[in-house]
Amino acid sequence: MADDIHKILIIGGGAAGLELATRLGQQLGKPGLAEVTLLDAASTHIWKPLLHEVASGTLAEAEEIEYLAQAHSNHFRFLFGKMEGLNRANKEIIVSSITNKKGEEIIPQRRFKYDTLVMAVGSVSNTFGIKGVDKYCRFIDTTKEAFRFQKQLVETYYIQSYANQSHQRDKPLSIVIIGAGATGVELSAELHEVTKLLATYGLEGSIDVNITIIEAASQLLPALPPRLSQATQEQLIKLGIQLKLGRKVTEVTETEVHTYDGEVFDADLKVWAAGIKAPDWMKNLDGLETNHINQLVVGQTLKTGDDNIFAIGDCAACEWAGHGGNVPP
Repeated sequence: MADDIHKILIIGGGAAGLELATRLGQQLGKPGLAEVTLLDAASTHIWKPLLHEVASGTLAEAEEIEYLAQAHSNHFRFLFGKMEGLNRANKEIIVSSITNKKGEEIIPQRRFKYDTLVMAVGSVSNTFGIKGVDKYCRFIDTTKEAFRFQKQLVETYYIQSYANQSHQRDKPLSIVIIGAGATGVELSAELHEVTKLLATYGLEGSIDVNITIIEAASQLLPALPPRLSQATQEQLIKLGIQLKLGRKVTEVTETEVHTYDGEVFDADLKVWAAGIKAPDWMKNLDGLETNHINQLVVGQTLKTGDDNIFAIGDCAACEWAGHGGNVPP
């Protein structure tokens, strides 16, 4: 590539970033009109709305997309690494050093130039500072976290089954999901199916499983129309999933979830799915305007206050013209 060719740098290979890199690679990269580069801290992509299936164990790793293969087929570059800073004056990003499992640095901190920068880093869970959430809840923001939860689910099921057989404990396995957005609702249904399969496939001493969803709002899927929320609620009730709506969680302990009205829920496994924010490192991104949940504030063309920087997906706050508030995720 010539040094003077326009450099488009996309940060984040989620649904938004990967789609953009692919299309720009085909339209601009292939004919040599621009150098399109995608940076991500993982080597493969799984569509984030499917992570609840990874967590439950119903989605195979075969569903992953290899960034390098996608880049090769669609005429863009892939860089492995995590952005940690921005220098707008020099039009460059700063990428963290990479260490091995021993903590030894194997790739030093790097800097990459851009002419156009697109932030597409997505979102992470927002704990709202509630006591015990970070320590005792599982999150499903990344593929790695989803696989960790899946492993813990199976291990906890086996431990519980043994305890019931040996009469050390005779009570259901309790799973509490905090948050009734799309992730919480879909995960509850997947877990219902998976726990039935664990019993079906010959696990001795099968056990009862109680799945509870706790939501601060008065309806499931608060961002959707009431008729869809009601239909979903009826389906979950048919599955035997307990719904606790209009209850705000105030504390999570190793074995319990507490709500503001004094109710306490036993919880062997706890999943936090009660809201999102952009990553914390974005709140001080070289003077770019952000909102209270670290999202970059953008106009109707998704441009930030810097003419060379755009933001797309969950890390962007774009006013929803004619509706009030921002466009929902």
